[in-house]
Amino acid sequence: MLWAASGPQAQEVLDIVIYGATGAVGSNAVREALERGHHVIAVSRNPASVEMQHANLSIVKGDLLDEASVARTVAGKDVVILSVRGVIGDSGSPESALQFIAAETLVDVLFRIGDSAPRLIHVGGSGSLEVEPGVVFAEKLPTILLPKNLEVEILGQILTLEFYNKVDDVIWTYITPPMNFTNGPRTGVFRIGGDQAIKDDRGRTRLSRADFAVALIDEAEQSKYPRKRISVAY
Repeated sequence: MLWAASGPQAQEVLDIVIYGATGAVGSNAVREALERGHHVIAVSRNPASVEMQHANLSIVKGDLLDEASVARTVAGKDVVILSVRGVIGDSGSPESALQFIAAETLVDVLFRIGDSAPRLIHVGGSGSLEVEPGVVFAEKLPTILLPKNLEVEILGQILTLEFYNKVDDVIWTYITPPMNFTNGPRTGVFRIGGDQAIKDDRGRTRLSRADFAVALIDEAEQSKYPRKRISVAY
């Protein structure tokens, strides 16, 4: 279905924590949230790397590998957006993907906070989308040509979705971008799907990062898809 963006100023001001705020997706999410009037807490191991400035933007030092740091950062907030990538160590296993480790950490922290815990929005991986019945995009990739760390990240995102699907005591949403991200404009119009890759009338599966940020902040504001995986594309 078509999904229109919310207005530039939301009625309820949210405190939104964004891990991965300096990345291509995270920085767009920061900008979108600020333009709607929300308070954003951008988390980085190196706060100096966050160049954006705004009256409603706070920049804090944090480490997703440190549960105490995560607990301090997210306590009392409304929403946490997790948009990170990377691999920890050299085991080569999907469990070493930062996305998976961070998801486990955040779910554990939010569970311990209890009923007042913020909602968790995870930026997923397109490798987990079905491109034909029973076949996900990751299975179509020529892994022999992929850098090992990228392969681990892709498999780590699939493992992360499997993990979330077993979590019923924390409110999470796994939002999956299409295979092709663009630097196109913010239109605020796109489609929301489920496990299958969304294709346009030319067979393409694509979306601008600016519009993906719209989908992220829409979900932050509206919580329409609790404990579900959704996909977004034109």
